[in-house]
Amino acid sequence: MSLGSGAMPTLRFVLNGVQAVSVCPADRRLAQILRDEHGLTSARMACGIGRCGACMVLWNGRPVNACLVMAWQIDGAQIVTAEGLDTIPQARIVKTALAEENAFQCGYCAPGFLVTLTALLCERARVGEPDIRRALEGNICRCTGYHSIIRGALRAAEMLAEQPAMTFQCRRNCNAN
Repeated sequence: MSLGSGAMPTLRFVLNGVQAVSVCPADRRLAQILRDEHGLTSARMACGIGRCGACMVLWNGRPVNACLVMAWQIDGAQIVTAEGLDTIPQARIVKTALAEENAFQCGYCAPGFLVTLTALLCERARVGEPDIRRALEGNICRCTGYHSIIRGALRAAEMLAEQPAMTFQCRRNCNAN
């Protein structure tokens, strides 16, 4: 991190596999940076306090609420938004499985759920319903009763369990610096 004009830090990070730069106040939220400076709208600014999961992104391979990550924390980081998940094979399978189960109604929360489930299934493909429920505790959907989301996640885990070599691929895609 270096100081740019006006004593604002210049932040350099990898965003969806591409080098990115941001010059902004150190206390600006990652969700704002993604939306306002990079035009990536999947990280929704909803609750603003890390309780709904609508702004979920992968930060160095881990799911985090982008509304809680400050600009100074992203310097040198690897950030993947829902828009960048297509490079991760697990994410494509999660998308397919959720679509097969008609997991969402309005879709507002879908990117956050997709990021969270991708992170879980990159960590380990063999998961059960308790694991999925635990991982999704920070994601809120106001339209569904979660049953279709859980079914989609279980279906994705089932599909991924048939392809165990994918775990390494995800870690490489999510964590490469």
